[in-house]
Amino acid sequence: MFHSFHVKEQHRDYLRFLWFRNNDPESDIVDYRMKVHIFGNAPSPAVATFGLRKTAQVASERFGEDARKFVEHNFYVEDGLKSLPTPTDAIDLLKRTQSMLLTGQLRLHKIASNSLEVMNAFPGEDHAGDLRDLDFPSQEPPIQRSLGVYWDIKRDDFTFKISPVERPFTKRGALAEINSIYDPFGIAAPVLIEGKWLLREMTRDSSLDWDDPLPEQTLSTWRNCLLLLPTLSEVRIPRAYTPVPTTEATRRELHTFVDASTQAIGAVSYLRVSDKSRNVYVSFVFGKAKLAPKQATTVPRLELCAAVLGAGIAELIADELDLKLDRMVFYSDSRVVLGYISNQTRRFYVYVSNRVERILRTTQPAQWRYIESGKNPADLASRGISASDPTLSEWMIGPAFLRNQYLHLNSADEYPVLEEDPEVRPVVHTYATVAKPKVTTIGSERFQRFSDWFRLLRAVSNLVHITRSFSHRHTKPDGCKGWHICASSTTLDDSSRIVIGASQRAVFADELEFLESGNPLPKSSALIKLDPFIDENGLLRVGGRLKNGGMGELDTHPIIIPGSHHVSDLIIQYYHAQVQHQGKHFTRGAIRSAGYWIVAEKRRVDSIISKCIKCRKRRGKELGQKMADLPAERLSMAPPFTYVGLDVFGPWIVSSRKTRGGMARAKRWAVLFTCMSCRAIHIEITESMDTSSFINALRRFLAIRGPVSQIRSDCGTNFMGTCNEIGILGTDGGVKKYL
Repeated sequence: MFHSFHVKEQHRDYLRFLWFRNNDPESDIVDYRMKVHIFGNAPSPAVATFGLRKTAQVASERFGEDARKFVEHNFYVEDGLKSLPTPTDAIDLLKRTQSMLLTGQLRLHKIASNSLEVMNAFPGEDHAGDLRDLDFPSQEPPIQRSLGVYWDIKRDDFTFKISPVERPFTKRGALAEINSIYDPFGIAAPVLIEGKWLLREMTRDSSLDWDDPLPEQTLSTWRNCLLLLPTLSEVRIPRAYTPVPTTEATRRELHTFVDASTQAIGAVSYLRVSDKSRNVYVSFVFGKAKLAPKQATTVPRLELCAAVLGAGIAELIADELDLKLDRMVFYSDSRVVLGYISNQTRRFYVYVSNRVERILRTTQPAQWRYIESGKNPADLASRGISASDPTLSEWMIGPAFLRNQYLHLNSADEYPVLEEDPEVRPVVHTYATVAKPKVTTIGSERFQRFSDWFRLLRAVSNLVHITRSFSHRHTKPDGCKGWHICASSTTLDDSSRIVIGASQRAVFADELEFLESGNPLPKSSALIKLDPFIDENGLLRVGGRLKNGGMGELDTHPIIIPGSHHVSDLIIQYYHAQVQHQGKHFTRGAIRSAGYWIVAEKRRVDSIISKCIKCRKRRGKELGQKMADLPAERLSMAPPFTYVGLDVFGPWIVSSRKTRGGMARAKRWAVLFTCMSCRAIHIEITESMDTSSFINALRRFLAIRGPVSQIRSDCGTNFMGTCNEIGILGTDGGVKKYL
């Protein structure tokens, strides 16, 4: 197919190759260029697929939209697969598709069909290669292979073909045997999962290499699997879902079953079809079995992973089947998982929450039903069966209750999630806060949430601006309304007056009441010596006789700040930072220059500065740490590298090899070996941080420097892995306990 598409002349330089002139090995080697797309070139499949579909699109008006859809949706590169109700429909579609593709110089041939009428409608040169010279009425057609699936066109069913290849009884041979069976529909999933689980057990044995003979116990189990594997050739499943065309059915349902065990998870889907005569047909559609995820440490988690697998299978089938499904039902034998899916009140931890969200993305809780384990066909995939097990037929035909003429499903029950379930997050309680009536101030107790004076002023400024935008939204045309933050907020001076006023009313409420009523302050008041008065902004200021001194109001009548309030701490911290932490005298001077009089100022400033981290660091005394005695290895008179300390540093980006596109880059690390007696060093390069790379570096070091008596490290994972591999720690229990 690739040779049907030509390469533009200006692009042929990308397909140059060297060959003998006139195909004569005795001639000179010359430079050739390919004029068509070739196999092995990465863009060739994309170019061929595009050209095939483009041909169908251009000619769809002459040959029909169904022919175009056949090319676009039922072709994989150059192979087309299609099922039609009658031979007449198939012949008509194939001939029109042949004519359509012929307009682009593409020939549609290699036809294979289970219908003798379809095969006779086309000449022998259009038949598949092994069907061209076959006499169909008298000779049995060979089994066809379509996209890796074996199809018996005479019996019209799918089957398996187990190749009798002798493979070694090693881990590599087991992997090759398992991967040699191509099963895209999951027909043999319960059989193959047993071999996959056995292969996982082999890989867990770190002492078993890929080409080492299998241990006796593992070998016996693997031999039993191989002896029964050829019986898969007897397994057959009809290609057609039902005897009647599914397009003519009155009702089509998809039923998916899921199950899990500690070894594997499985899911299987069946199509249930009813015709006009109320006949019910149930057929296998798709099955899948996977080894249990290592992250799922509990059975409920495994069952939940199986439910995710079932939801994904059902979504795939619904997208790929060219049918409209009337109903989709899911079955699980885990009430815990059904409770997770139907839950509406509890919150789960991340593992369960993510998977429940994936399930609910494509399904509804009302679609999930409970089924007993004995009736669940997915149980076969989760525990695995042999190829000769008669229960394999239950996997392919589905449960018996689906074939009932009247299928009565119980309503989706409620499965409550238990309080002690470890996957459930603790219940979070929320409380409503009721504001006190007749509150006319901003509430200075909220200032405790701030640790910076400037941030407090900015927050109050934004709050005042938002409040005014709500109150003047009908009179101001500037567009500021609702909750927002903009540059036109209240100035910080206004915010400071609001904050200080709120703090004064919280601490000096009695004094303000006396002054507002015109009465003198009582002698017990802390402000009696300051002769306070209330200014035009409602703030308490220091009185005195300096009104005519010619100084500013900030110097003659500073604002009184309650020393016991959190606002005074914020002001002291702010101006202490402004003077760059130069001490209490500079801090008090900056506060006075700003126009603030803090009650009991000296004591509050000393208290704040004594807690200042920067000041304690700058003015604190240096502490001396007495070092421990040197270990005996550092003082020994041993030869170099008898006692060694090691560590790894890096990585560096290096040019590892030269490729067509340039220099390939890779990471490299270095292992530093240090002699603890004479401080000599030895450096070895490693390609990775794993145990095997470090073992190789250690071997190279020992080969050059000789044996060592002791190695000290920081117990990195690659170091500890090396200890476990080659037994460096030995039986020294004291060292193990120390590490």
